[in-house]
Amino acid sequence: MSTGLIILLIVIAAVVVVGAAILVARTRGGHGGTSLKRRFGPEYERAVALHDGDTKAAERELTERVERHGDLREQPLDGTERQRYADRWTAVQEHFVESPREAVAEADRLLAELAAVRGYPDGERYEEQLAALSVHHPRHVDGYRQVHRAARLGAGTGESGAQTEELRSALLGARALFDELTSTEPGRHRAPAGAERTAPAAATHSHARSHTPWALHRSRPKES
Repeated sequence: MSTGLIILLIVIAAVVVVGAAILVARTRGGHGGTSLKRRFGPEYERAVALHDGDTKAAERELTERVERHGDLREQPLDGTERQRYADRWTAVQEHFVESPREAVAEADRLLAELAAVRGYPDGERYEEQLAALSVHHPRHVDGYRQVHRAARLGAGTGESGAQTEELRSALLGARALFDELTSTEPGRHRAPAGAERTAPAAATHSHARSHTPWALHRSRPKES
């Protein structure tokens, strides 16, 4: 084999290696920087804050979440299951009138159960369940985090526990995630950050309107 041919083969091999390295870098880059900000939205900012502004550490954590849970496929709910969960959520919100702390604890348990039914890690593994939800529902997962925290703070406490308005806010925040987990629109939560969602059909969210009782709105007085 001539020297010229050997050099040519070496050059070709080098080009192939460099090309492969660039491809791998681009593939990995899909999980970082701007892509992660777009995917996680407020969860990205929260992760950065938790890492004291260290964006690299935050991006490593978020990338690990995507690698662990990105391939998860939500299990469907049939109409009967969807209505059953909607009815239970309505009952939780109505219970809030008489016992805010108990209602928030019920909402926490209901979200954990619903997420598990949809294919997420079991509620007994809260942190893992939360991480998986953050990958697929990043814009509303904090509502679950808040209601879980409120439920734990309120457990076993008297009047010195979480205040009613804080509990009300937590429950309302958690409802956004509940709506997504019971939605009939597959992939609705994967809309790009900043993208406007079209108004859902009335049939799709008829139950959503029905499970927001007046008890959670301060502007309407409690009836006797």
